[in-house]
Amino acid sequence: MLTPRTVLLLTVAIVLPLRAHAQAPAQPPASPQAPVTLRETVQVVATRIPEAASDVPVSVEVIDGDTVRALGARNIRDALSLAAGVDVAPGSDGGPAGAVPEFWGLREFDAFLLVVDDIPWGGAFNPSLTMLSLQDVKRIEVLRGPAPVTYGATSFVGVIHVVHNPAASDRRYAAVTAGSYKSGSGGVDLPISTGDSWKSRLSADTERQGFTDEHTSFARVRANYRGARTGPGHRTWLLADINWLTQDPASPHAREGTALSTATPLDTNYNPANAYIDETRLTVASGFERAAMKDARWTLTGSYSHSGQRMLRGFLTAIANTPDNATGFLETIDVNDIYVDSHLVTAERSHVVLVAGGDFLFGNGEGRGAVFNYSVPLTGPAPSVPEPTTLDRDAESRRQFIGAYGSAEWRPGSRTRVSAGLRLNITTERRGEGESTTHTRPSGSLGAIVDLWTNGPDYVKAFGNYRDTFKPAAFDFSLAENEGVLAPETARVYEGGVKTRSAAGRLDFEASAFHMDFKNLVTATVVGGLPSLQNAGSTRFQGFEMALEMRGPRAVSGRVTYSFHDGKYVDFVQAFDETNTQLGGNRFEMSARHLFSAGLIVSPPSGFIGNAVVRYVGDRYLDKRNTALADPFATFDVGAGYRRGRWELRVDTRNIGDRRDPVSESELGDAQYYLMTARRADVTFGVRF
Repeated sequence: MLTPRTVLLLTVAIVLPLRAHAQAPAQPPASPQAPVTLRETVQVVATRIPEAASDVPVSVEVIDGDTVRALGARNIRDALSLAAGVDVAPGSDGGPAGAVPEFWGLREFDAFLLVVDDIPWGGAFNPSLTMLSLQDVKRIEVLRGPAPVTYGATSFVGVIHVVHNPAASDRRYAAVTAGSYKSGSGGVDLPISTGDSWKSRLSADTERQGFTDEHTSFARVRANYRGARTGPGHRTWLLADINWLTQDPASPHAREGTALSTATPLDTNYNPANAYIDETRLTVASGFERAAMKDARWTLTGSYSHSGQRMLRGFLTAIANTPDNATGFLETIDVNDIYVDSHLVTAERSHVVLVAGGDFLFGNGEGRGAVFNYSVPLTGPAPSVPEPTTLDRDAESRRQFIGAYGSAEWRPGSRTRVSAGLRLNITTERRGEGESTTHTRPSGSLGAIVDLWTNGPDYVKAFGNYRDTFKPAAFDFSLAENEGVLAPETARVYEGGVKTRSAAGRLDFEASAFHMDFKNLVTATVVGGLPSLQNAGSTRFQGFEMALEMRGPRAVSGRVTYSFHDGKYVDFVQAFDETNTQLGGNRFEMSARHLFSAGLIVSPPSGFIGNAVVRYVGDRYLDKRNTALADPFATFDVGAGYRRGRWELRVDTRNIGDRRDPVSESELGDAQYYLMTARRADVTFGVRF
């Protein structure tokens, strides 16, 4: 078991050899090498202070926009394909445009926080990944583990922060894509002339994505406006984002006993023929940053979003050609979110930088719907079904999260940085017409990073941290959700590791070990034939992760990552077939112990461009009782193209081996799993103007 002491010993075992090497007698200078350009690694997600990822005592990674585009990535799975310790499963109950990320071995859709341009995307409820756009992205920050001070109760096992190019950017780019299964897209990013002081930028795109699954696709139109005025000592900004999404959902594949069912053909769609998941989301946000007091900066951010979703869908409930062997859901969901954050960052005094502020997050959501039965042959497809006219079920939640926080960055010496923060969380929730439930609880973090050796751009640093956080139980608008509020989830995290750079900035290496204790983890279950949620006693996640990145001349780079995740139930009793079963000691379902990725990217300003990525996912149990073990699998992606002048032509192929392994579990269909999307290819023509 990885105790805090074990984590410390692992860190020391890694650091001492590196330090000994660093203190070895100097060698004769090597022959000059071609210069290498170091990528931007600024992050704000961990501290709210723009700092290099190598200077903060947590595992945080920054993927710059050029890398995202070099990978030909249009979704979060492809963009994070070479991120350490993170695996993103395509598709989900949210539809074929969705995805389910995994952090530290925990694959739960609502356990992480999605932030877009400093705004929580999904607010007080669930991350809105189906509405995420990577158009005109500047960088993606990935924080592994909770952010108990900066974001509090809404970030639990990780944060993904997507930052788009600022309003003042003059980058102009347009692209069109055509691909497999009648897929296609087109988009444009450009500045808008609005005067000398106010800078504006617009990103807009439309796309249709088809799949090999029967009657499965999604189509969207979205636009994002960013405007800002910057002057001496101040900045004011405005953001507006609108997204229309229509989806024809796929069906997850059912399991019988210890394996996926052979009675249900691959890619068969058991949804009603007239099924849909349609959503419109509008977000407006504004804020400013200006001088306050002496040498301090005051930032105020506010946003409002509205999401309207309407769905008709169904799931197989009996693996047999019998009447009413499927259950359908008709539901309308309306969600309104308000977010406000105000914080002050002081200038460094006596080697200390202080951050103090507070935030408010409010969410009100209501779902109304109906449940019905219908018949579908196991060979599919399902017929159209009449929509119920009476919406006799409802799910409603009103949530508010209030937080007051403060943190300090202290440099007691030239080689040491200590970070400490504390937050007071007050969360209130009411479900349906029930009474409100309030939780008042502190959360916090303490960490340090030490420069063991520095020589120009090269360094060896050791870091460690402790984080304590909690999160109100998730709410996913299931039509069985008004039975009451579950106990809040809590987590304690210990982490330690090293961050190194060598070979005159050409080689980066990071390794870390973690131990995370969970209480009251929320997992999916079935109540009266309807999907619902439950608390899962105590669980434990531990392991280690490492990443090696190489940067060569002529825009050639490579990256290799490996992660070992050991997630287990510690104490959790659940009834199966009316028999209580103790799951303590069992591996957490859908959690692979071994993750591996490797990739090579060639992306010069002109000439040949290309990339090759391999991802490996180890074996994992499909069920809590650990009776159904899924085999490991690997996927291969390859892209190639050519740039000349202002234009670019490229071909990107995904999952060349056409692996169709189970990658995420449905929370709506009992014992059913979404599969890896089939092999596909896309051709893109882009032009800078």
